Amino acid sequence: MKKRSFILAALIGIGLMSCSKTKNENESKTMTSTISKEVFGDLPDGKKADLYTLTNANGMTVKITNYGGIITELTAKDKDGKWEDVVLGFDSLAPYLGEHPFFGALVGRFGNRIANGKFTLDGKTYNLPINNGPNSLHGGINGFNKKLWNATEIKNDSIVGLELTYLSKDGEEGYPGNLNVKVIYTLSNDNGLRIDYEATTDKNTVVNLTNHSYFNLTGLKRDILNHEVSIKSDSLVPVNATLIPTGKLLNVKGTPFDFNEPTLVGKRINDSTDVQIKNGGGYDHCWVINRAADKSLLLFATVKDPESGRFMEVYTTEPAVQFYTGNFLDGKLTGKGATYSKRFGLCLETEHYPDSPNQPQFPTTELKPGETYKTSTEYKFSVK
Repeated sequence: MKKRSFILAALIGIGLMSCSKTKNENESKTMTSTISKEVFGDLPDGKKADLYTLTNANGMTVKITNYGGIITELTAKDKDGKWEDVVLGFDSLAPYLGEHPFFGALVGRFGNRIANGKFTLDGKTYNLPINNGPNSLHGGINGFNKKLWNATEIKNDSIVGLELTYLSKDGEEGYPGNLNVKVIYTLSNDNGLRIDYEATTDKNTVVNLTNHSYFNLTGLKRDILNHEVSIKSDSLVPVNATLIPTGKLLNVKGTPFDFNEPTLVGKRINDSTDVQIKNGGGYDHCWVINRAADKSLLLFATVKDPESGRFMEVYTTEPAVQFYTGNFLDGKLTGKGATYSKRFGLCLETEHYPDSPNQPQFPTTELKPGETYKTSTEYKFSVK
């Protein structure tokens, strides 16, 4: 009798477990992508910045504020199924209004450095703000990262997104032309965050847009020296002591800059015999992406944190990427319970070459009236 009761209880238990499992599976299958909006904080001019939370059907979330187009949070699942934030940043608006190294921000008009803060276009010299040694960096003192963008929510069956628009007026930060800019962030159900950039102008100008997110796939627990990185590139844009290109390309084979095979970030980052490592204080260089003549969306880089199993693939239509390893982080900034010390995050800023307006042998960054600037980049997350 006891044996029959035990068997009956076991069968009931199995049935309950089965029902619970089926319920959970059904709940998972019925999850939908969502986008929500809340006030993020007040700007000095009295305007309010908003924060948008994008969530896909798997539970992945990305938070973006229309102040600077900043990605404030991005979650990725580890090998145990745990979602954690994997980008450096802050929990509130106030620290973003102060000095910080472009955490998560949209960068423009011109990503990276322009030598001595000047360039010549159509015979006229344009002077830009100097904000990085003798050079102009990432659009100047009040670049796109400090602007309040107009925002429109996007949602359909497969993606949620945020469209941001901004008019950069003729002469802003020294750049010519009224530049109409549109940037669209979309989060897909295959855990990909895509960024599409578009711009038009009414006067000849130069444009080089990118995003400056710092990734840390440990979930902001440790530095990124044990991240495995691969970059499909045979050549580097070497720089001088102020990180301005020399004008030539460097073959990466046999150097600390060869990431054609997955390599730990920390393996060669302190190679004191390499002049480029010295100039950058580690990795802070532009790699030329191996690609054919077409400008299709190409998988060119991967990042893996062996301990968590998080794996990131990076696709772009751009000709190059600035790989930066947080060499100038010094522990003075904190956020999300972490101290942002040296090499606590890495950036993969898809772009054209630095200082292109002053280097005619580089792919052009000129944009003319009647043309449309278009580029795309996608960060896709999984577990390996």
